[in-house]
Amino acid sequence: MQYGVFIPNATNGYILSTGSPQYRPSFAHNVAIAQESEKQGLDFLLSMMKHRGSGGPSDFWGECLESFTLFGGLAAVTEKIGLYPSVTTLATHPIMAARMVATLDEMSGGRCGLNIVTGWNKPEYTQMGLWPGDDYFNRRYEYAAEYVDVLRALWSEGPTTFHGEFFDFDDADMRPKPVHRPTVVCAGQSPAGQAFTARYGDRNFIMAERSKVGSIASGVKDLGAGEGRDVGTFALYCVIAEETDEEADRLCDHIVANADLDAISYMTTGASLDTNPDGTSAQLLASLERPAAEGNMAFLSLPVIKGSYERVAAQFDEIAVTTGIDGALLTWPDFVDGVTKFGERVKPLLTDAAQPLANA
Repeated sequence: MQYGVFIPNATNGYILSTGSPQYRPSFAHNVAIAQESEKQGLDFLLSMMKHRGSGGPSDFWGECLESFTLFGGLAAVTEKIGLYPSVTTLATHPIMAARMVATLDEMSGGRCGLNIVTGWNKPEYTQMGLWPGDDYFNRRYEYAAEYVDVLRALWSEGPTTFHGEFFDFDDADMRPKPVHRPTVVCAGQSPAGQAFTARYGDRNFIMAERSKVGSIASGVKDLGAGEGRDVGTFALYCVIAEETDEEADRLCDHIVANADLDAISYMTTGASLDTNPDGTSAQLLASLERPAAEGNMAFLSLPVIKGSYERVAAQFDEIAVTTGIDGALLTWPDFVDGVTKFGERVKPLLTDAAQPLANA
């Protein structure tokens, strides 16, 4: 199992509640998280990218630091940890994205990968005049496939000519090339997303209740094998680890009791527009009434691993054994404190200790 940090580059991270720490996404905060994550031996950092927040009393995601700019700064203050900025494919041309990855890879000494975000949240893109029409809901993985084809051609070939349905250009010269082959990851939740990741991605990031994680992981592994590729699965979790189970339960219950219902309503209304079945938007809609352990919407539908340090470690060991996932992408209510507790109090108890992330 490898463990990464879903860094909070937008307001209040990944919890829609006034019952958790309230903060804006400052660079200083993200530097502290990145350096503590590296100190504690975690494997990688991954950001998101949002162009519009969900409002509400918590101003959820009202501010968002641009992913590549942020990671350029983090590359300068870290030495070993893997770096995965996110690109929203509708907002960034792949030729530009290819150069941004190559630049960040140069800055970090070959530690840069890329998270592909196909973009289902229509209001983010209508505000910029970039929404291509509602048929994009069902065609966004076709668009993403061409996008990755362009990226990989530019990263590995000389001057590139490409004539596709979505991208059309001649003799594009993109240098410098990345130091190492960038690892491409994405959140392929729906059947279409899983098929895309199996064919084009190296790792799949999912947020699903525990009963579904193993089947998704094995399904993507099988799909990847059919393409002659080895594709890993990483599951997303929020961690609440305290001295006792009771302390963790109290904090979790307080967060759920103070859920930002206005922000949740805004986000789920946008999710309801997505016609692509069983994807991330469907996961959000289904999580409104779930218990925290299975992914309540107050936690952005991320399942919560909570309890004493011993109990949290035991749960991660059980997940590793029963699901076959390759790793986990983690969030916390309080990131710096949470990373420290995970590294010092939970990680030594794990029977399957994390190993350095290869090719990141």
